[in-house]
Amino acid sequence: MMETLYSNLAIFVLALLVGVEVIGKIPSTLHTPMMSGSNAIHGVVIAGAVVTASLADSPTGYILTFIAGAFAAANVFGGYVVTDRILKMFTRPTPPKKADTTTTEDAS
Repeated sequence: MMETLYSNLAIFVLALLVGVEVIGKIPSTLHTPMMSGSNAIHGVVIAGAVVTASLADSPTGYILTFIAGAFAAANVFGGYVVTDRILKMFTRPTPPKKADTTTTEDAS
């Protein structure tokens, strides 16, 4: 039990250090696209929550997997929304339609 806890804690700390190093090396202009992409990748957590829910055998396990799935789904949805917003920033604006110059006053 304690060995598993220590190994999971070591993996968590190493992942934290790698994340800090990766984020520190990326220019600030690329943070938003990278974060939106990583939020979309967060779908892996949904798959993990589904697998964990299939193995859960207590109400606490079901509640925790539901909370994990809900947070992961919100993160994935937010990632797609931010990505869509970023992509809209890079599209060309549509030219305004030309106004109809013939009005009823000109016709008479």
